Formats: sequence, C-alpha cells, structure tokens
Amino acid sequence: MITIDGASLTLAGIEAVARNRVQVRLDPAAAERVRWSREALERLLERDGPVYGVNTGFGRLAQARIARAEQRALQRNMVRSHAAGVGRPLAAEEVRAILLLRANALARGQSGCRLVVVERLVDFLNRGIHPVVPEIGSVGASGDLAPLAHVALALMGEGRAEADGEEGATSEVLRRAGTRPVRLAEKEGLALVNGTQAVTGIGALVLQRFGRALDTADVAGAATLEGLRGTPNAFRAEIHAARPHPGQIASARRLRALLEGSEIRESHRVGDPRVQDAYSVRCMPQVHGAAREAHGYAERILTTEANSTTDNPLVLAGGDGPGDARVLSGGNFHAQVVAQCLDLVAIAAADIASISERRIDRLLNPDLSGLPAFLTSEPGIRSGLMIVQVVAADALAEMRVLAAPASVDSVSTSASQEDHVSMGMAAARKVRRSMSLLETVLAVELLCAVQAIEFHRPLRAGAGVETVVSAVRDRVAPLVEDRVLSEDIAALAELVRSGSLAGEPPGKVKKT
Repeated sequence: MITIDGASLTLAGIEAVARNRVQVRLDPAAAERVRWSREALERLLERDGPVYGVNTGFGRLAQARIARAEQRALQRNMVRSHAAGVGRPLAAEEVRAILLLRANALARGQSGCRLVVVERLVDFLNRGIHPVVPEIGSVGASGDLAPLAHVALALMGEGRAEADGEEGATSEVLRRAGTRPVRLAEKEGLALVNGTQAVTGIGALVLQRFGRALDTADVAGAATLEGLRGTPNAFRAEIHAARPHPGQIASARRLRALLEGSEIRESHRVGDPRVQDAYSVRCMPQVHGAAREAHGYAERILTTEANSTTDNPLVLAGGDGPGDARVLSGGNFHAQVVAQCLDLVAIAAADIASISERRIDRLLNPDLSGLPAFLTSEPGIRSGLMIVQVVAADALAEMRVLAAPASVDSVSTSASQEDHVSMGMAAARKVRRSMSLLETVLAVELLCAVQAIEFHRPLRAGAGVETVVSAVRDRVAPLVEDRVLSEDIAALAELVRSGSLAGEPPGKVKKT
C-alpha cells in the first residue's frame, strides 16, 4: 500500500503503483488540507473578486468574467474543449503514473478542489480504471493540457477508458466497476488539467528503466572485458579516488566486484604484450559514471516535481485559517525543468549505447579480439553474430537523433499568452523510445560477450560475470550453427528491462 500525502512519493513508489498495481490510500492529514483549501476557495468566491480560471476565462480569455451560475459549466466546458489529444494512447502503466501524480499533487491542499476529486483518482487506481489518453497534445507549459484533460474527462464519466483489458465508453466502464462520475465544481477542471503529471509520469517510469540499464551496462562491460581478455587494473580504487565523481567510483567498484576471482584474467597476467585496453573497455567507469551523474540529477528533479503543486492559481494558507487564504497566479505548470532533465537522460543513454556498440565491434572483429571472426567457430560458411552489430549500430543512430534536445525549442500558443513553452511531452516521448533502443544495444552486447567468454573455456570468468553468463544461457543457447537471432535479442532486451542483471555482485557492498 502506497500512502500519498503530497510530500513523500518516490520514483520507486510511482513504478510500484504504475507497473505492479500496488494499492493507494490518501493520508488523513492530506485529506484535511484538501478540505481546508476548498473551504478557503469558496470563501474567496463569496467576495466576488477575480480568481483566474474560476470566475474568469482561460488564457487570452482571462479578462472575461464568468457569472457564479455558470462557473461549474466553465470547468466542464474547459475539460471537453481541452481533450483534443491525438495519436497512440499512452500505456496503462503511464496513465496510472499520471493518475497517481495528479492525486498526490492535489493532496498538497493548494488547489482548491473538493476531496471527492482526489478520492476518485485514487479509486480509479485501485479499481484499475484507466482513461484512454492520446500521447500528442501537450507542449509542456500551462500544464500537460490535452493529456490531463482526457483524464479529467474520464472522471466526468465521458470519453473512453479501459479496465481489465476491455476498452469502452467511460460511462459503461464506471458502471461495470460500480463507481460514479464526478460533477466538477468551481476550479476543479483547471486543477485537473493544469500540471506536469504526464511528462513527469512518463519520465519517472523511464528513469527507473535507465537506472537498471546503467547497472546492466556495467555487467555487460565486465563480460566484454573477460571475452577480450582485458585487464581490470584501470578500475583500481586509487585511480578513481584521484577523480572522485560518485558515479565513476560506483561503476569502478561494481566492475571490480564483477571481475573478482577471474581465471581468464590470471591466464594472461604474465606475458601479455598489451599495456592497456581501448577506451571503450578501460574508460567504462568514466563514461558509465557520467551517465550515473545524469541519472542522479534527473532523479532529484523528478522526485521534487512528483511532490509539487503545479496547477494555477494556487490557494495558499494565510495566518488566520481559510478566511485568510490567498489565491496567487504563477507558472508552476511550466515543465522546463522536467523537459531539460529528460533531454539530459536521452543524451546520457545515447552515450551508454555508443560505448556499448564499440565494445560489440571489438568482440566481433578478429583483428581486435583475437577471437574467431563474428564469434563463430567456422567463419566463412557461417556468419555468426555479424549482423547483430549492425542492429546495435542502427539503434544507436536513432538514439543520436533522439538525443537532440526538445527543451531548447518553443512555440507560442494560446494567442501568444503562452509564448514560451518547454516541449516536455516531446522530450518524454523521445526518451521513452531511446530507453527501448538502449535496452536492445545492451542485449546485443550481452549476447556477444557471453559467446566470447565460451571461447576461453574451461577457464572461468569472475564470479559476478559467471552469474551473468548463467542468466543469459537460461534464455539464449550458445551459437553453434547460424540461426535467426531476433528472438535471442528480444529475450535479452527483456532481461535488461527487468533489472535481473542489475543487482550487486554476490557478497559485495551496495553501490553509493
């Protein structure tokens, strides 16, 4: 059970609810804050002063005053008009992340909505009701308007939704689930569609995958080093203490642990004419470590964003209770900080794929590896793993395109009222695709590295690497005769995605 209170949601918690469907409850203290903010807003409305988006229009129409009798219709109309998304629907896990993040933001009690709105978001999560949310329709400023409007539309009982694998009209899905739509009150449509929850939700799930991919990159790299009969000397602790970036130190520590006890290393310790390995092997801590630093930055940004109030205007506490509250207009819905961090993740992911692809090439090239060409025992009549490097190169080429930042772009919207935007959803879609490609590249490296290690039998690799060899061989047989390799790569990509290879080497301390 995950308890949401607006302040303590973690990325791991988001993933647990989104992917594993862990149940959610609202913290009682948070419920009281929500009640307080609603009471404060209603008192302010009694004074009849202008409150943006409550008794005024939206965006360029903010100067238009809305009569009290029409203020609830304003919220419903806004949701319907903003539900203009197009394209492929977001995955159910992404929609669940959005539902959770929107509920957590409203639980901070600074949005002026009624408690029933938060409770219904939680109810959707716990009952497995997922609005159909098209992925295109947000420029990442003034909130993820279209994606969040499709969520709000479902709360109203309109649009389409999915539950138990069946998609249909939301009204029918709610009827089957035994729940009812919400009739939105003043400010509630705006509170639901103003926010960064779509870009943050997608980003949070991608970043969890990136963390597993980074750990797997160390694993794949260690296996490649064994296959190439490289040296672990470049990973010695004193080298990295001289340049103490935490990410670099963590990767070096993991590589040392994975390679400990290697018989392959001992077999060439004496008499090997090589002084040092190529950069793609020797500089793994420095390159993998740089990506770890990017991951750490993105984790901080996304965790902060997940526990922030990002709609507008905000209902903020005064010193003397609800009657002394203030409504302030600002720009917390602008997703620039999230868009930039996701662009950084896409850049870091491309670089991890780049160094992995270079290691793949070294494994397959007999002039560099000292092994049979393309890791087949009969080069010529057999092509072996020749084309898997081409697969990795193709994936990498696309990742380099996806690494071009979206967040440096902007387009003026809403009649130039919203004249600088973050393009956050474009950044989120890019990094999601990039992460799938990275998992494929790492899968190819694992396929090649384990095949290379078997040319050194009966010598054994380090204990941590041997664990990896066993895990790979549980899913993919050694390559003897040429065969179709697509399913092998897909199976290993799923292994990378699962994080099964990302744990600490046996008996070693956890990384910092």
